[in-house]
Amino acid sequence: MIFETERLLIRKLILEDLESFHSLESNPEVLKYATGNVKSLEENKVELLDLISKYLQPKNDFWIYAIIEKIDIKFVGTLALVKDGVDDEIGYRFLEESWGNGYGAEICEGLIQYCKQLKIPKLVGYVVDENIASAKILERFNFKKVKHFISEDIQLPETKYELIL
Repeated sequence: MIFETERLLIRKLILEDLESFHSLESNPEVLKYATGNVKSLEENKVELLDLISKYLQPKNDFWIYAIIEKIDIKFVGTLALVKDGVDDEIGYRFLEESWGNGYGAEICEGLIQYCKQLKIPKLVGYVVDENIASAKILERFNFKKVKHFISEDIQLPETKYELIL
């Protein structure tokens, strides 16, 4: 386990997550504000295996973890921590059936505490402007707007948020 919150556990991804990981990464609603690109089961398997292999790389700076409900040990999403020492980026996405449970705010709060323990000085988050719920979560935890731009990958207006820890 990496860390936990009141209702959620954060752990490394495992191959047994493939079915749920595929459900997440093949849902156009989940990906609407992310990559926008739905992937096949085989593509998601390759990606999952690549993400798992990164845990063993000594200089890995791209960490994707599984988010698990404590109550039934069910995979509900993924959490990203991309560390480059300048703009350490956080991100998360949840299975659509897990939306509306307050998990975004809960995971954001837990991730901030975890990053403080790691002595990370600053976090950033990127939010497509249409994704009002995610913007509200970052603002709730005192992330400040620092830049507006059009995202390169999905060509939508986006805002960069920053939190000094």
